[in-house]
Amino acid sequence: MKLRRLIILNSLILMLFLSTLPTFSQTIPSLLTIAESSNYTATSRYTDVLEFIEALQQSSPYLRVETICTSTEGRDIPLLVIGNPVPASPQDLRYDDRGVMYIQANIHAGEVEGKEASLMLVRDILKDESLPFLDNLVLLVAPIFNADGNEKISTQNRTTQNGPSDGVGVRHNGMYLDLNRDAIKLESPEVRGLVKNVLNKWDPFLLIDCHTTNGSYHEEPVTYTWAFNPNGDNGIIDYMRNSFIPFIKKNMKDKFDVLSIPYGNFMDYKDPEKGWRTAGPQCRYITNYIGLRNRLSILNENYTYADFKTRVQGCYAFLHSVLEFCDAQKDEILTMVRDVDQKTISRGLAPSEADSFAVEYDLQAYDEKITILGYEMEVIPREGSWPRVKKTDVKRTYHVPYYCKYVPTRYVGFPCGYFIEASAKNVVKNLLKHGITVEKLDEPVEVKVESFTISEIESDERAYQGHHLNSVKCESTSEVRKFPEGTFYVSTAQRLGTLAAYLLEPESDDGLLVWNFFDQVIIPQWGRYYQGYPVHKAFFIPEIVKTTVQN
Repeated sequence: MKLRRLIILNSLILMLFLSTLPTFSQTIPSLLTIAESSNYTATSRYTDVLEFIEALQQSSPYLRVETICTSTEGRDIPLLVIGNPVPASPQDLRYDDRGVMYIQANIHAGEVEGKEASLMLVRDILKDESLPFLDNLVLLVAPIFNADGNEKISTQNRTTQNGPSDGVGVRHNGMYLDLNRDAIKLESPEVRGLVKNVLNKWDPFLLIDCHTTNGSYHEEPVTYTWAFNPNGDNGIIDYMRNSFIPFIKKNMKDKFDVLSIPYGNFMDYKDPEKGWRTAGPQCRYITNYIGLRNRLSILNENYTYADFKTRVQGCYAFLHSVLEFCDAQKDEILTMVRDVDQKTISRGLAPSEADSFAVEYDLQAYDEKITILGYEMEVIPREGSWPRVKKTDVKRTYHVPYYCKYVPTRYVGFPCGYFIEASAKNVVKNLLKHGITVEKLDEPVEVKVESFTISEIESDERAYQGHHLNSVKCESTSEVRKFPEGTFYVSTAQRLGTLAAYLLEPESDDGLLVWNFFDQVIIPQWGRYYQGYPVHKAFFIPEIVKTTVQN
């Protein structure tokens, strides 16, 4: 009898003790972002983000934190890994059918909606007992990608933006670089960390990059676009336009009452009916870069003239809608990207005459027009500057062509590989950072190649991201050439074969030649002539004795 009373007493003590412990439902729902707790007058500082993440970690076993990189000013950039169970590394997913997707926010630290919305989204997923989306997906979230820019918060930044009233950060990172122009050159620690510790390590099937647009006037608080460089896989481009984006638009409207349109601006403010134009096709932009890696990407641009609360809630609705689509279509998406990988490898093994690489494109409109809930605008000329566009109070609905289709107008042959002379070692270092496989000849080889002579280089007078970008004209010749031991070789029969071509083709619109990586080799110290381009294209490769170069 005494033993029974003792057991009952111990049970009561244990129950009393457990009742004092915090539970997920008690702790996570009370956690607010700075945007929420300030009634949307302020945005989070770096320490605020870290404290929010730490509180989530203490409350949930489904969140783990990695580091993307350490910024120029010494701040560790956190990467949230969320899953049920949360994987300790990508190796845990080798026999797991979950898909990995990546949300990136605050790349421009004056554009802060994604930072707040992504933290809110993670909190709401973890506090929900059903753990939505985590049966099919592993989420990677970088809520404060540009931490150095974020810490320069001032009310003098982005003064035309409608809140938060306490100010926002700046566009550039600690090196004064625009991180959304660094996907080719990889000069910033943030983008190098993205490629190394997110893309190459986790290989997410989708990247979402959150921004804020300050362009044309309209009522829709959310805009978006996808990767559209025509050297990317056309099947992925069509899937994004025809399946992915229509679902996002409808779901935001039906479930969250949030309006949205494709990202862009009026081509002519004096005559808006001419059309709505998207951004450029260059792969310096991260979303376009992801397309060349055979993966899906979405650029999210929240509308700067909407109030801050509306922008954050619109971004939240957008991110949630993307998760809903990926949760439902995960198997279809994973099958598609794996098929594209195999198609890329097969093309590199035996490229046909029909296989080509586009070096010039024309921007064209899709057949279907889009609807924009806009305003009548007043255009005020300004001498020596862009005209000022002023919104009137008169609302107007525009039905306009959407110019978002880059159609190739000139091609060059797609090779099975590139021989790179040993003098271009800095180029090889860049390729390795991207995750491209590079090999080195252990024995000389004689092979027929296409070689290039540079006839003209025009470098921009004004520096851009610290570079005077090159425009190049060249001529090609077919020759049998003997490459010595130590020459580098890049096969296009690899998953990143298209990206390798984009970086190495001499006439690529945004390749390494554009970004001055070859200047030291091709521009002599004396004289007006140019050295030969130290990259040679091969369309048939004999047996080569070679060794893989280690990064």
